[in-house]
Amino acid sequence: MISIIFLSLFIAVMAFCGYSFRLLTMSGSIAAFFVGLAVSLGFGIKGLIILGFFFASSSYWSKYKKRNKVEIEGRHEKGSRRDWQQVAANGGTAALFSLLYLIFPKTMWIIGFAISLAAANSDTWASEIGSLSKRRPFFIRTFKPIDAGTSGAVSLLGTFAAISGAFTISLLAFYFFHLTIIEAGVIFVFGFVGNLIDTVLGAFTQAVYRCNVCKIEVEALSHCGKKTTFIRGVPFMNNDFVNYSSGLAAALLGILFVWIK
Repeated sequence: MISIIFLSLFIAVMAFCGYSFRLLTMSGSIAAFFVGLAVSLGFGIKGLIILGFFFASSSYWSKYKKRNKVEIEGRHEKGSRRDWQQVAANGGTAALFSLLYLIFPKTMWIIGFAISLAAANSDTWASEIGSLSKRRPFFIRTFKPIDAGTSGAVSLLGTFAAISGAFTISLLAFYFFHLTIIEAGVIFVFGFVGNLIDTVLGAFTQAVYRCNVCKIEVEALSHCGKKTTFIRGVPFMNNDFVNYSSGLAAALLGILFVWIK
């Protein structure tokens, strides 16, 4: 009981610090507290360290060379600060598997937890680092060059970052949960697969709008102070929904692979 109270206080302080340093909105801080609480109940401090690494590293890369990303952030629905929907999209699946492990302590829930964070980390690193590439990425719908930061865009630097993001989470899971090399490999592979799923969904299903003022394609409902016009994709498939779907799909595929192996 004492350890749970301590962990809860620790999570609350970390969530408040995230809000204070303008990494989270107030709703994001509240969501981060509940995600962290679920992870602490299921996996204790080990799970929190992995979750904390994802949050800290993604925040760092979001702030890294931020001036170079101003134009890219302007096309997105939300900036670098994370609200409750973004926190839930990236950490909600990890929280779910943590609670499942609390009720049914099986290794497959550890793997699902780690894959969901590996997928989120892979996608975040790919987006934040890949957008700094000196070469224009190509769009997987047309295989033609497109502006950096476009959902569905792929670059060599972004791909390397995605691989690195998935690998670091698999390495942390391997160390803290004493997994086998094969289990760590599954986390790495399906974590990267999550990024691939995110890219495909971003290119073919994510909602895209056109600004009626500057005429560029954006992911936001408003741009240049005016409401944008929907041009393609599925209206409810915003970036948060795509991130949640890809992380959950990758985790379920990884668990299925382990189960039938």
